[in-house]
Amino acid sequence: MYIEAFTTHFGELSDTRQSAKVTYPLEDILFITLCGVVAGAEGWSEIRDYADGHIEWFQQHGYLHHGVPVDDTIARVISRIDPEQFRACFINWMQAVHERTEGQLIAIDGKTLRSSYQRGNRQSTIHMVNAFACANKVVLGQVKTAEKSNEITAIPELIQLLDIQNTLISIDAMGCQTSIAEQIVEQGGDYLFTLKSNQGKLCKVVEDAFTETRKAPLGGLSFEQKHGRIDARTYYVLNADEVSKAFPQWPQLKTLGMSMSFRQQQGKAPELTYRYHISSAALSEKQLAEAVRSHWAVENSLHWVLDVSMGEDDCQIHQNHGAENWSMLRHLALNMLRAESSKGSIPAKQKRAWMKASYLEAVLIAGFSSVVN
Repeated sequence: MYIEAFTTHFGELSDTRQSAKVTYPLEDILFITLCGVVAGAEGWSEIRDYADGHIEWFQQHGYLHHGVPVDDTIARVISRIDPEQFRACFINWMQAVHERTEGQLIAIDGKTLRSSYQRGNRQSTIHMVNAFACANKVVLGQVKTAEKSNEITAIPELIQLLDIQNTLISIDAMGCQTSIAEQIVEQGGDYLFTLKSNQGKLCKVVEDAFTETRKAPLGGLSFEQKHGRIDARTYYVLNADEVSKAFPQWPQLKTLGMSMSFRQQQGKAPELTYRYHISSAALSEKQLAEAVRSHWAVENSLHWVLDVSMGEDDCQIHQNHGAENWSMLRHLALNMLRAESSKGSIPAKQKRAWMKASYLEAVLIAGFSSVVN
């Protein structure tokens, strides 16, 4: 079942090699690479080691009839896969298995692959923009920013690839652009943007709208105490009708938001921070709080896991499309590991998959067949 699903979603990738010289089919190499990444492999030689250690299992499932390719072959083939084709296959897979719920939050945020630069040229480091379904903790898609560009140009491309009907799209201040807001609304979604100086006039007007709120006694505080510090947060919303009239370029603007955070850390001066937000959705204070906190949880639920559990920041793969394709393989693996319902951390599940092909099979079945609710 999962073999058929894998072939259905990734079987149309183009193989640029001369067919007469091909010993190891692209599907074989991609499948063992995906399985190796699921099992925690962090380089081409570890992919080969994993395939070699489970070769009987792979051959039972129709792969590696000519043996295991050397790591240079694996690296060359995976690094030359067209990332646009690979991305389209990834998104089609996620749309097939991920059940979109009305009103769900999709956070769009960027992440730099810190070791992906060409040696001697740190300016070539790759930056990816990811779409993350916060409630289900799954990556829905990703796009690499163009050279000498930033997230502003990549975000519209990523949104265009997604089904965002009846969803709330949260983006930090860099993506707070009228063109992006218009695109989100046109595709049937709602936007939630954080405001900063890049929208100076609008930010000042929203800040002024909350002047009386800031003077009033604080209410609805939620407290957290950990690692020697105390954090307190509260959230406020206002109707955006008047601001919307003054700034008609922001489509369907309905809600102004303010989030206040207080931090007391041992040995340091207390910090009080205000952040301001705009949204095309009519949000309550509770809904704003949930959305803002879910957006920033991407750091722990996605970026931290990719770095600490899957070694993304230390990965020095950079030739051709290697870094971008390996990033998508990590996202594939992470989604699958989370879809598999047994208890345990991501590293614990990876160790199981490395040791037991039967557990790897359980992860593949969950990833390719289950619907995430």
